[in-house]
Amino acid sequence: MKITDIQHYIIHPTKAAETSYHNYAKGKNLCFVKIETDEGIKGWGECYTQADRDTQVTAHIDQLKRYLVGRDPRHIKHFLQMSFDDFGARRGAMDLYSAVSGLEQAMWDILGKSCDLPVYMLLGGPCRDKIRVYANGWGGGSWDESEVAEQAKKIVALGFTALKFDPVPGPWRTFVDKTVERQTVKNVQAVREAVGSDIDILIEMHRRLAPMHAIRIAKEIEQFKPFWYEEPILAENINALAVAKREINIPVVTGEELYTKFEFREVFEKDAADIINPDVCNVGGILELKEIAAMAEPYFVAVSPHNYNSTTIGMAATLQVSAAIPNFLITEYFINFEELGQNIATTQFPVVDGYIQLPEKSGLGTELDERALAEFPYQQFPMRNIRNYSDEGP
Repeated sequence: MKITDIQHYIIHPTKAAETSYHNYAKGKNLCFVKIETDEGIKGWGECYTQADRDTQVTAHIDQLKRYLVGRDPRHIKHFLQMSFDDFGARRGAMDLYSAVSGLEQAMWDILGKSCDLPVYMLLGGPCRDKIRVYANGWGGGSWDESEVAEQAKKIVALGFTALKFDPVPGPWRTFVDKTVERQTVKNVQAVREAVGSDIDILIEMHRRLAPMHAIRIAKEIEQFKPFWYEEPILAENINALAVAKREINIPVVTGEELYTKFEFREVFEKDAADIINPDVCNVGGILELKEIAAMAEPYFVAVSPHNYNSTTIGMAATLQVSAAIPNFLITEYFINFEELGQNIATTQFPVVDGYIQLPEKSGLGTELDERALAEFPYQQFPMRNIRNYSDEGP
């Protein structure tokens, strides 16, 4: 079997005719890749993007295509090593790893289809028959805690048993004053009181704060029993993260901005996190995520895959790995991409009582309708609201 062609698609989450500024809250364009073979089997993958970093990913796909056409798509490990050693010259970056991840998923999709098996069966078989998810993409930091609380109630009404949000009001800054800290605590308290004690609330800090602020906030919100405390500070400074973790009495998460097993090594060695959240669409793909999970296991670190991707291919790839790793905890489900997924995918992954059943179809378990993709053409997002450092506060 040989690769004959590779195509990529960047789509906006809202149809052009329906786009309004309000719809831009859906966050970013999504990037998909399709690999075709001489045996008629095609595979789909999804690449991680950010609002201003999407065409950079497809540029890498176009260059990698030169190295892949004519090769066997089932030689997955060789592709990963080649991408790092030869193509990337051992210089990594988010945009490169996002492209590699999408292509790698598409190769697994082809392998699974050629064997008539779901991918998780080729990873050692499932450790569970359903995958717990938490809702994200519904709300965040606000200067009005009642707004966040009302949104949280709506998520619980949809049947989710866990939800994640960023309680820190913007803009993102390393050093903040007491008003930001106080409002952050109010937001967490309001959500806890709104959803009750049986719902898990996951706190997202987005690596924005200096350790002194992150630690102080953690001590204040501990009374509200958060499920976890995600990315209190930047993971690039593992020593500082490890120090902060020792001061925080909530399970600490890190990993969404780390790529490949090489960048996770120090997290484990320095006991810098209780839980890691690598993303299958940027960490290097399915095999890389599984290998990182295996590294985490002897350190008693749980794995909760980050999944700021669609509810289609990115979700499917996440489900495959989540099924096969024993130290899986919970994964992410972006409800603001759900409607799009229903429009473009052949098979959906419905959430029932906070869980998604394992897909039983071969490969990743779903495909995309290319005619439907054409209805969501690429659109550039507005520039972010850049503020001066003197313009802080509500």
